[in-house]
Parts: sequence; structure tokens; C-alpha cells
Amino acid sequence: MSFVRPEAMETVLRWRDALIGAALGSLGLWWALGAHGILNWIGWLVLPVAAALIWTGIRRARFHSGRGGPGVVTVDEGAIAWLGPFHGGAVALEDLDRLELDPTRNPAVWRLFAPGQMPLEIPVTAEGADALFDAFARLPGLDTPKMLAELRGGAQAPVVIWQKSRPRLH
Repeated sequence: MSFVRPEAMETVLRWRDALIGAALGSLGLWWALGAHGILNWIGWLVLPVAAALIWTGIRRARFHSGRGGPGVVTVDEGAIAWLGPFHGGAVALEDLDRLELDPTRNPAVWRLFAPGQMPLEIPVTAEGADALFDAFARLPGLDTPKMLAELRGGAQAPVVIWQKSRPRLH
């Protein structure tokens, strides 16, 4: 029997990285300002680690779009797979040409394009879709703030989030 409401637990779990960073930062600040000797130096070293954890935790929490959507997403060894109720598919991250967000669908979908394949459409609310944040972060040149803004922005048409750069031939 749990004494915590499921909605509250989901919120805490969503923000857990930022909360752990805040707790670690508090401990580091306490050591840095109140302790002497080696513990003082350790406190100063802990502070940037805590700041980085808070920063990534906030970005990851903003990426979260809810649960209960159709299908299950898995990210394994550089491959993104979506297993939906009627269809699914997989795309290797290294083969990805373009990443779009289509907010016109209900729920909104990530559309992944790879050469020789039909676009893979993954609902943002699919189970396990939070793992896509780390997968997308590995794309070279991805503008994460733009991705988060578009996810929350309420665009009226599909938006290209990332596109593979093509080498120029002279």
C-alpha cells in the first residue's frame, strides 16, 4: 500500500535527476562553506557536478510528454524501435536522415526518416518515449533547446527538428 498518490510519484520520478542534483548541490555547498580540510575541497568539486545534473534533469523533465500513448519504444545499441498496436518498425540512429515533430496528430508524433524505409512515426506519449531524449541527443548538431521549444510550442504543422548535413562538393 502506497501513501503517495500515483500522480505525485510520477512527477517526482520525472524530476528525479534535477532533485538529486539539488540535494547533491546542497550537500556540496554545505561542505564547501562549512567544512575544513579535504571535505571543503570535495564540496567545491561536487558543486559543478550537481549543477550539470540539475541542468540535464530539467531538460529531460521538459522532454517528458506523458504516458498512456499507443505502443512501446525501445532504444538499444543505437537502434530506435517502436512496437505499436497495428504496426511498428526500427531505425538505426546512424542511418537517420531527418527527425520531425508532427504536432497535428493526436497525440503528436516523432517522425524518423531513413533512406530506403518508410518514415517511422512514434507517438510522444508512447511507453518508453522518454528514452528518445538520450538517443536524439547523440545526433550531431541537434539543437536541444529548439527541440524542447517545439515540443511545448504548439506548432500547427510538422517541424524539422534535425537533418543530417550533406557534404558539399565543389
